Amino acid sequence: MDADIVRAVNDLTTRWARSLPAGNTVVSGLGLWPLLALLATGADEPGRSELAAAAGVDAANGSTDAIRLIEAIEGSADLHAALGVWVSEQLKLAESFDAVMPAPLVGMLTGNPAVDKPKLDAWAAEHTDDLIREMPLELDPDVLLVLASALLLRTTWVRPFTEQVRRVPDGPWAGSWHWLERVDSDLDVVRRYGDLTVVTVQGDADVDVLLGLGDDDVLAGLLEAAGRPNDGVPGSRLIDDDEPGPGLRIGQTTSARPDLKLTLPSFSIEVEHDLMESRELFGLTAVTSDPGEHGHFSALSPTPLRVGQAKQKVLARFFATGFEAAAVTAMAMTRAAMITTKQRRLEVALDRPFAFTAVLRESRLPIVAGWVETPTQPGD
Repeated sequence: MDADIVRAVNDLTTRWARSLPAGNTVVSGLGLWPLLALLATGADEPGRSELAAAAGVDAANGSTDAIRLIEAIEGSADLHAALGVWVSEQLKLAESFDAVMPAPLVGMLTGNPAVDKPKLDAWAAEHTDDLIREMPLELDPDVLLVLASALLLRTTWVRPFTEQVRRVPDGPWAGSWHWLERVDSDLDVVRRYGDLTVVTVQGDADVDVLLGLGDDDVLAGLLEAAGRPNDGVPGSRLIDDDEPGPGLRIGQTTSARPDLKLTLPSFSIEVEHDLMESRELFGLTAVTSDPGEHGHFSALSPTPLRVGQAKQKVLARFFATGFEAAAVTAMAMTRAAMITTKQRRLEVALDRPFAFTAVLRESRLPIVAGWVETPTQPGD
């Protein structure tokens, strides 16, 4: 997979992560990035430069890069991705349209929401295996063009967790929650990057989930650390440190050698983001404005167009046997109005807010990233 594209997706995800409010959340910069890259190629100035900067691409190559990324993802065992484009039967297309939006991606809109919405909802459900059953857009006859991406990630842990209801007596997570626990002989799945502790939970194919614990800018720090998997201080060295790092402490085990105990709450987070609320962050300022008679996308259509909606629906679930995530990101364009001896044990307890991200192991491409402010599965 192209390292420059991975870097661009990571940069977009990191900027987005830094803008997020407090609370449980999850985002997919990977779901948004191909749409920004496609739009950059089809846009006129000044929107072209804004979108290219937000996506970190050369505008002339954005469409090609987006298709290459989706094709590369399809080589993954655990991750599926799709792009879709739908155009109104009433929209006249520019001669250059096919150069920006490849014909196999393109479907038709009738302008009748009763017909179009079920079609787009079915596409979202198909490409997320029913985890997301609706396209996060409001369809009406004014919608002339829709761009969407879908992602589906499912992985099974190499070593599953045991699950039990555990009561936290005090602190921000006081109460009963479904809690996951496992013991591992590989200490080096834990690494400390400065004031950030990172734990890698390995999937059985080509996806890992990274968990980060620290005190400042944790999610952004985790995304940065995800690109440096061999850096940091490994757990095999931290085991000899009486102050090993955030969330870490030294306990004891009866195993024949030092081991690692990991505990955390299971979580399930589902969020819908209105990207128009952060349009500057995503390079959407110009292309969402009234452009006058020529529109923002002359490479797509002589009809003046602007981006009228931009949304993402995304979910992430971490449970005893694995991890799953799905995201549907969509933009709608409208006509512009213009053992016996005790050994030392390294124990990790994610018993306060922590970050997470899922990455493709070899390329380190971030798929989803999020923050767990409180556990989401109450105990019985």
